Amino acid sequence: MPSDNILQSGVPSRTALQVATQRAVHQLLDRPLIFDDPLALRILGRAAADELREDPYAQNEPMQRGLRALVVGRSRLTEDEFIRAAAAGIRQFVVLGAGLDTFAYRNPFRALKPRIFEIDHPSTQRWKLQLLEEAGIAVPEGVIHLPVDFESETLAERLAAAGFDTSLPACFSWLGVTMYLSEETMMALLRFVAGLPRGTSITFDYQKQPSTPIEHVINQTMREHVAALGEPMISAFEPQVLREKVAALGFGEVELWDGPLINARYFKRRADGWTTFSHLVCSRI
Repeated sequence: MPSDNILQSGVPSRTALQVATQRAVHQLLDRPLIFDDPLALRILGRAAADELREDPYAQNEPMQRGLRALVVGRSRLTEDEFIRAAAAGIRQFVVLGAGLDTFAYRNPFRALKPRIFEIDHPSTQRWKLQLLEEAGIAVPEGVIHLPVDFESETLAERLAAAGFDTSLPACFSWLGVTMYLSEETMMALLRFVAGLPRGTSITFDYQKQPSTPIEHVINQTMREHVAALGEPMISAFEPQVLREKVAALGFGEVELWDGPLINARYFKRRADGWTTFSHLVCSRI
């Protein structure tokens, strides 16, 4: 039987694999690309990549398309924030709950010699390192893999031990994690980020408390799906309440991004009619 939270069970995250699969399928099926990731197929391994190339439409049922839109929309928004931060002089990047994310291995500002800290549960990180080695994807200088269990370890201590400089600002991403954590754990991590120097930012997604019949259906479907994988969601928020909680931690700018805003920015006038229902927060100090 699975544990209450698979992130503590000693096996790689199955939702991380689903997310990576949809990023890879996006490269094969969807035009124009919203999120260009030339390593998305390779990191899955040769057998999985070949299977997707042979029949990507096997991953194109309505629920899979909806998940894919969510994944690529939030990834694009987050990496646009990375680009903004780099242009502003940020040289520390932290990918929380990295899963099979590939930003660290294809980042466009390698010449600036950034430090990129990839953080995930130990079991998922071991799995990823094995996949990177098997795929022949080189780990660039300045990329640090840091195993952390968010529910039982302090991020601040683990980052400090790995050489993270708390006297300098940093840009954080935190995708696909908060809904699996207690609110207390989530706010503790955000409090740490809020204590870093001006220029620091964090982009994260969250589960919205449903308020309409269609939102209830979508929410229930998603909860049942991930619970069946052994990774039940345990937190959800009303957006304005979350904004107030995050601002109270010390963030001077708290942007709420929902489906309509993300659709207007990235999905506008697509022939395939793609839309997303993501909910994200981009907070800056």
